[in-house]
Amino acid sequence: MEFNTLHDLFVDELRDLYHAENQLVKALPKVAKSANSPQLQSALKDHLQQTEHHVERLEDIFASLDASPKGKKCVAMEGLVKEGEEIVKERMRPEVKDAGLIGAAQRVEHYEIAAYGTARAHAEQLGYSNAARLLQQTLSEEEAANEKLTQIAESSVNEMALHPA
Repeated sequence: MEFNTLHDLFVDELRDLYHAENQLVKALPKVAKSANSPQLQSALKDHLQQTEHHVERLEDIFASLDASPKGKKCVAMEGLVKEGEEIVKERMRPEVKDAGLIGAAQRVEHYEIAAYGTARAHAEQLGYSNAARLLQQTLSEEEAANEKLTQIAESSVNEMALHPA
């Protein structure tokens, strides 16, 4: 694809996000299942439901732009998902695994926060106010998910992982 305008770049960014979110829809159930902490399991399951809504919002934006969401592979998310899968498969004490899963999940959240922030800014510049509003809604949810993971890590998981069993 040739990018001649900010609109072209914006559509490409959205396609990247769409592929990224769909990868997460597939990966999050496995990550949640491997978590030991009920609080972490719950947070991951809740975020899976949010992620499904993120996909729907992106589909709404594509429909408003009369564009297809297909055609882009998010290699960054692919790498982040692989790193998370390594933690899932690794033999670790459950409390240590939870700390690792939180770290992996937060790397995903930070990527999404950066990507949604950029896409929202581009939507605003292009005058796509509805797209900007939907992207901001998702961005706020990604930021909240990151904060929840931090709270879980700092309130219990990291302390439990600190000392050998």
